[in-house]
Amino acid sequence: MQHYGIEIFKDLEQSFEEQFLQYGKIVSFKKKETPFLNGELSKYFYIVLKGKIKSFQLNFENAKEQTLFVYRAGDMFDTLILLDGKAHDVLYEVLESSEVLELPIAKVREWLKTNEKFNQHFFPYIASQMRHAEELASDLSLYSTSERLSKLLLQNINPNDAHYYQLLQNLSKTEIAKLLGTVRNVVERHLKELEAENVIENQRKNIYVKDVKKLLENTEQLLLN
Repeated sequence: MQHYGIEIFKDLEQSFEEQFLQYGKIVSFKKKETPFLNGELSKYFYIVLKGKIKSFQLNFENAKEQTLFVYRAGDMFDTLILLDGKAHDVLYEVLESSEVLELPIAKVREWLKTNEKFNQHFFPYIASQMRHAEELASDLSLYSTSERLSKLLLQNINPNDAHYYQLLQNLSKTEIAKLLGTVRNVVERHLKELEAENVIENQRKNIYVKDVKKLLENTEQLLLN
């Protein structure tokens, strides 16, 4: 199997790798495609090989959108359906042309019971997703958009942050706003303020941090939590 630089594939024993080859199917998605509308997530489990796919929730009355997670190479979904078999109110959209490995969900459940290597990778991953969800909920409830934006900019340049490192690369301001639970014009206003203070250099689809110390000051309270 091609490893795609993904940890779980590197650690597979040969017999288990053969099962991935036997049961896995590579599926491609185009940018802006809306996948998984036909109940696929109740039948299949996915591991991202390359690209970006976001999960989000949408208020159909006011069109407000909140991005929950951006899946990149090595990420797995839908972990909740895998564990409890129940659908939940989440939509998906392809942010960049992507490839995923599609696996029968029943087979993945079997591996959770029988394969120690898979467990060693899967359960820490679940824990990291839970921590991410907890952090997102507290940040949205307790801190301003400008504070959350400053924190996001720091996370984007932190190689130790698996969820956010280099996430903003080639990401539109609209998508950044959805990560923060706000709208584009609010994000653009805060970015202009940071640029005026010479904290960042704001380009069309890339933001470069020039003054890390200033951003740290803006997010001191968030980073303590």
